This record gives sequence, structure tokens and C-alpha cells, in this order.
Amino acid sequence: MGQLTVLALRGVLVMLLAGSVFIQGVLVWLLVAGPGDPDAALASVRTPVFLIVVLGAAAAEVVLVCVWRLVTMVRRGTVFSLDAFRYVHVVIGAFVAAALLVFTLGVVLAPGEAVAPGIVLILGGVVVAVLGVALVVLVLRMLLAQAVARDIEAARMRDELAEVI
Repeated sequence: MGQLTVLALRGVLVMLLAGSVFIQGVLVWLLVAGPGDPDAALASVRTPVFLIVVLGAAAAEVVLVCVWRLVTMVRRGTVFSLDAFRYVHVVIGAFVAAALLVFTLGVVLAPGEAVAPGIVLILGGVVVAVLGVALVVLVLRMLLAQAVARDIEAARMRDELAEVI
């Protein structure tokens, strides 16, 4: 990965992380400040929705930090090591947690007249999509495992060849 690519990706990660932290701060401030004009249909789900969104932003922040660490490993040439699995596992866990949060949001919004039923159906589709991303990352983890195994095997063969020579 080239230096310009690493810098561009890190710039994007910093902007996303800053935006996520800003959104969390605004939502916490809105939750503490209380409703300006409470709507009866939304008043009962206001706190759970805010908390779910804040936790969802935290899951996104975890993914961003792990991607930063993996990019650092790529730049150093150490990504094909067993240390990379720790970050990949955390990313998979964060995506599963995000899917559970979206499902919980759908459950919170389903009863009553807070939102239209189509919104809850869309949230169900988002759950499937987020779980699909987790599965894609799992497949990439399997590819990483194959690459690490081949790298270890190549190092073993180099050592054996060095002994012979």
C-alpha cells in the first residue's frame, strides 16, 4: 500500500471518527437537555432510541480504530501475522453488535404509532445487510488465515533451505 493511499485512508478515518464523536456528543446533550416539544408517540421511545444510536456510533468507532491499526500493520509489513487476527475479530464483533442494535431499534419502534411499519421492515433489511458485512469480514479473515499459514510455511522452507546450503 502506497504512502499516499495510507495518508488518504487515515484522513478519511479521522474525519469519520470525529464525526461519530460529534454525533455522540450532540445526542447525549439532547438527551440530557430534554424534549423541547414532546410528541406523545415519540416520547416513550426517545431515550432508548438515543442510547441505541450512541452505542451504534461507538461500534462504528471501534471498527474505525481497528482499521487504523490494520493499516498501520500493512504499512509496517506485519499484517500477515497472528496479531492481525485480534483486530479482525473485534471488527466482526462490532458488526454483529451493530446488527443487534439495529434489531433492538426495530423492536423499540415496532409497537404503537411512533413510526410507520415500513420503517421497521427497512430496519430488518439493515440488520441483514450489517450481518452480511460481518460475514464478508469473516471471509476476509479466512483469507488472512491462509496468507499467514503460507507465510509461516515459506519462512520454514527458507530456514530449511538455509540449513542445506
